[in-house]
Amino acid sequence: MTEPRAVFRCFSGCDGTYPLTLAITRCPTCDGLLSVVHDLDALRAKTGAAWRALFDARWAPGVDVSGVWSKREWVAPEIPDAHVVSTGEGGTPLHRAARFATACGFGDLLVKQCGTSHTGSFKDLGMTVLVSVVRHAIAVGAQPSKWLACASTGDTSAALAAYGASAGLPVVVLLPRGKVSTAQLVQPLAHGAKVLALDTDFDGCMAIVKELAARELVYLANSMNPLRIEGQKTVAIEMTQQLGWSPPDWVVIPSGNLGNAAALHAGFELMRTLGVTDRVPRLCVAQAERANPMYRAYRAGQREVAAVQAEPTLATAIQIGNPVSAPRAMAALEAMNGIVEQASEDELADACARADRDGLYACPHTGVALACAIKLRERGEIGAADRVVVVSTASGLKFTEFKLGYHEQTLEGVSCTRANAPVHLPASLDDVIAALS
Repeated sequence: MTEPRAVFRCFSGCDGTYPLTLAITRCPTCDGLLSVVHDLDALRAKTGAAWRALFDARWAPGVDVSGVWSKREWVAPEIPDAHVVSTGEGGTPLHRAARFATACGFGDLLVKQCGTSHTGSFKDLGMTVLVSVVRHAIAVGAQPSKWLACASTGDTSAALAAYGASAGLPVVVLLPRGKVSTAQLVQPLAHGAKVLALDTDFDGCMAIVKELAARELVYLANSMNPLRIEGQKTVAIEMTQQLGWSPPDWVVIPSGNLGNAAALHAGFELMRTLGVTDRVPRLCVAQAERANPMYRAYRAGQREVAAVQAEPTLATAIQIGNPVSAPRAMAALEAMNGIVEQASEDELADACARADRDGLYACPHTGVALACAIKLRERGEIGAADRVVVVSTASGLKFTEFKLGYHEQTLEGVSCTRANAPVHLPASLDDVIAALS
């Protein structure tokens, strides 16, 4: 039996394949995006039932703690275990938000809690693959040791810094100064990364880090790099496994740079191709109204996403006006019969507050996805009996300022109708009893 293998190939279809250990993130022929493609003939040597049994066996406690590397044959099959850099990422809960679902008219709504991963976001899933491949490439002499670099609005920098530190590799992150939460800023600092806070937005940081990569001064770790997509696609596989290998009817994901939309499609399509499942769900790409280039393209019936000037939004991680993975996401949208929806600041904050009352503690980006799901349900796009999975991309604990601002009713342009401010009282038993009654 041929062993599984994977290579880079041009997303637009140019000839040629390239090893994953090669330090490239663009097609050498057309300068377009790359994809990771797998030897499907080798993977088809196992039946769909055999793959399900293998992955279920690895799901058992203590067998394989990584939700990504438990699917290693489908991710980066030629990376030896000795070079894998893992923090036990993945394996995150699929939470049935019953009270929220009932209140909003859903038959079945679940939230995939990716924020419970090591650094508090789904970015860990892609970063474990990228850093592992780089570590392997350095070990076999295929790639010189250089800075691992990313532009970030917070979560990507945290994941890259953590995995780079674990591998002993130098990391530099470019952040838009004053536009990330305190919790997000402190993570790369704590892991020893060189943090460059630039007087610009994410798109400005991205333009600089792309130029650094073009000059071969750094190895680019943003989701333009298809290795990130390979790890992130395991979200689709994992949620399907948690549902007894039956895909949901809908999956809703907040998206800024749009790599996660492409990753979901990659995971669902690979399962269908290999006979593990027989269909893919519908996709909703959820964007903040103030940073909505894909929504505008979708509404205009256009296949190309034009860059916009992203405005400040509470959903800071998706405040991106020029998404690098737009072509991948558009292809995913078409293949999954998808929809793009947007949420206002008031809508995303209210959705978070409603979800929090069901015990979720949703980050503002998850609030965007929840708000968009509500809109689709109210319009009847999502049926009353449909099973819906909303991907929660980060921990709400990273966004304390947002949560506190909501309950103190200090968020500009947000009605905060579900605010729950503390009640200040004297240290008196009678006053406490009166407050309870």
